[in-house]
Amino acid sequence: QLQLVESGGGLVQAGDSVRLSCVASGGTFNTYIFGWFRQAPGKERDFVASISRQGGGTMYADSVKGRATISRNNAENTVWLHMSRLKSEDTAVYYCAAGPGVDLTQQQTIYADWGQGTQVTVFS
Repeated sequence: QLQLVESGGGLVQAGDSVRLSCVASGGTFNTYIFGWFRQAPGKERDFVASISRQGGGTMYADSVKGRATISRNNAENTVWLHMSRLKSEDTAVYYCAAGPGVDLTQQQTIYADWGQGTQVTVFS
């Protein structure tokens, strides 16, 4: 089981960028796909982005496509989510998740390990 720790959230002005980090421990990092999800106040947790085991494949939610970039460094056991041109609707708790699968997916049930989340609040 992987332990995941997110960081990088905070108070961000609309139009600015944020980079979230997720550091993993306790497993073989490059055997997992990773995803970022977010949960806004009063809403369900939604998919944001995912990345394949070697980083060659990515998938994005329509709501962030063109504004988000997911990346990973297997030597550093770290996954990042960079988001630009932030909007108020990007305000949420962002979660990093890891799954033992091969194919990229938005399905939360595929991701077995989850971090505690990091809050991103966008103000204007």
